[in-house]
Amino acid sequence: MPQTLIAPPAITSRLNSRRPIVLREILTMSLDSLRADKVRAAMTALGMAVGTAALILVVTIALTGKTYVMAQIEAVGTNVIWAEYSGVTNAAANVTAADYLTVNDMTAAEQQVPGIKEASPVLNMHQRMAVGSGKEREILVLGVSPEYRSVRRIVGSAGRFFDQQDSQSGAKVALITENLARSQYGSLDSALGQTVKIQEVPFVIIGTFRESVDTMGRSEIEDDTVLIPYSVARSMTGTPAVNQIYFSMYDSSEIPAATDSIKRVISARHRPESVYDVSNMTEVLRLANKTAFAFTAVLLLFTAVTLIAAGVGIMNIMLATVHTRIHEIGVRRAIGATTRSILVQFLSEAVFIALLGGVVGTVVGLGVPISLEIFTGYHIPVSFLSAFVALFVSCAVGIVFGITPAKNAARLDPVEALRHE
Repeated sequence: MPQTLIAPPAITSRLNSRRPIVLREILTMSLDSLRADKVRAAMTALGMAVGTAALILVVTIALTGKTYVMAQIEAVGTNVIWAEYSGVTNAAANVTAADYLTVNDMTAAEQQVPGIKEASPVLNMHQRMAVGSGKEREILVLGVSPEYRSVRRIVGSAGRFFDQQDSQSGAKVALITENLARSQYGSLDSALGQTVKIQEVPFVIIGTFRESVDTMGRSEIEDDTVLIPYSVARSMTGTPAVNQIYFSMYDSSEIPAATDSIKRVISARHRPESVYDVSNMTEVLRLANKTAFAFTAVLLLFTAVTLIAAGVGIMNIMLATVHTRIHEIGVRRAIGATTRSILVQFLSEAVFIALLGGVVGTVVGLGVPISLEIFTGYHIPVSFLSAFVALFVSCAVGIVFGITPAKNAARLDPVEALRHE
């Protein structure tokens, strides 16, 4: 019977370790090839560096924008609901009498909708008013309740806000915006104690205020605005009608349901053809997210074009490299190099170039926001996950655009390659 030959352990060990050694040699040859022409490798990697840096910066910009918008909405209040009269349906367009909101609608909503913490009516009174030295200017006067400060998160910068006692007693007191105080009296403190006339009625300025944050075009407050107690404004207009009603909820999770409930309560108290807009910051947040997503998508599209252009550049350079090294490929095949080893060598060169650009781009992409935060003190959210994604994309681009030149090199006929000069 034929005997089975068993190789000694030492020879078996050398045979098993042969494949890692070959792969290591191939990778070393790829690196040596790149070192031999540093300028070519650097210029080819430059496009990948730009694309990778752009990818990280796009993610950073998107995160920064989202953080800013969330901070703005948090400052306004995520638990705020507002209602206002929008008009009538098209079928009732011939109705002339407006069916405005009233303070009784606010009271009914507070009684029938659970979870409402506070509420305030807003009564607009546009008029020309004598301010300071007797000059007249267009001023927006808002009649609001003391709860308006907390519901709308108004910031009192000087003096005080009027309280329930002022409202119940009908005190002729007012607050003015910081802009109006500076333009008319020179400073916030100088405005305190001054008198303004509204419909020939003198009001004493007891404070100045500003909004906690820009409300993205949905604010009822203008640069020149005066706040007075709603009880006084109602007695001056002689009508229970109001322009807006603001509600704040105990729990922000109740906002969607409370918004629908408030709208039903208000609609039930008015004519069927009347239309009322009851909104909350959830809609603003949804719109902001859609806008941010669209903006990010456009930026990512440009980034993708940059990465594709970089990949095409890598492919062109590698094709030219294969053409100039045909004789070298023939020599390697003649001394025993396999098709697979040639393929791996040129593919690894393409990946190394892409990875070099990816590393440089990642350093730049992370360095820019970190440097801005160090020198400006403004917190910029940095996603380190995007750095790993950028490096992965760099390798993927190197593989996708490097496989064609590598296959061309591996498919060369050894005899024809040796004859090539």
